[in-house]
Amino acid sequence: MTSLRKLGPSDLEVFPLSLGGNVFGWTADEAQSFAVLDAYTAGGGNFVDTADAYSAWVPGNEGGESETIIGRWFAARGNRSEVVLATKVGAHPRFKGLAAANIKAAAEASLRRLDTDYIDLYYTHYDDPSVPVEEIITALDGLVREGKVRAIAASNISPERLQESLEFSDREGLARYVALQPHYNLVSRDTYEGQLQDVASRNGLAAVPYYALASGFLTGKYRPGTKVDSARAEGAGKHLGTERGVRVLAALDEIAGARGAEAATVALAWLAAQPTVAAPIASARTVDQLPALLAVGELTLTDAELSKLTQASA
Repeated sequence: MTSLRKLGPSDLEVFPLSLGGNVFGWTADEAQSFAVLDAYTAGGGNFVDTADAYSAWVPGNEGGESETIIGRWFAARGNRSEVVLATKVGAHPRFKGLAAANIKAAAEASLRRLDTDYIDLYYTHYDDPSVPVEEIITALDGLVREGKVRAIAASNISPERLQESLEFSDREGLARYVALQPHYNLVSRDTYEGQLQDVASRNGLAAVPYYALASGFLTGKYRPGTKVDSARAEGAGKHLGTERGVRVLAALDEIAGARGAEAATVALAWLAAQPTVAAPIASARTVDQLPALLAVGELTLTDAELSKLTQASA
């Protein structure tokens, strides 16, 4: 059985792959979403990631669709306490930004949609530089004190603002970020590696990378001359024309072939082995996409294999 990983200094313990809920209510309808959630938890998974803004970009949606589906699933399965639930604040069309009053109102709306009285991990979705970190942290701390949030985290934030937030929490004895959700994968290393990773490492934060499979590119199904029917094909396809993308696919193919594993599993295993990373996030639209994701818990790459992928993606 796959062992759980501790999420930074928090008491949350998570499966080494977080299931992304961005597709629920977008490319996966309610029945498909339930099936994917069922299969993920049946496979040992316990860490579901969503946001109040998912999926406001879809015509006819207003945001909150993913949370609503997950809330209905909790109600139907009666398993809320078995899942570490992460959601985010700041990008919902009706709850934009990180002013204190907005954080409070958005959290209440998320709790209603999720049909729960607490959120395990609450992220600021995008930093809001117009609001002082003192106001943001104080508002988040209020939610923790009320028992509505167990732990807090940040996504899409600069190293400077992250450090400033942590120092304020320490100085005032307030809730402190335990995790960070950066854009990080084998073909996009520049956003996280360096200063941001250094701040996370120095402060004991866990990284939970999004776009862990580069919108599907690292599954290996995108090849020169092939057409993939996916809402994310454009995002994935842009890596095909780069030397880095071609080198990474070749290295993934070689290691996957030698290990009898899927390319996606190998790409996730590389990410899961990086300093600070606790659990990459990947989403599945259908149940048959899940085995390759869940298998990351069973695949440990050798130093030589890690090194080959690191060099190919440099």
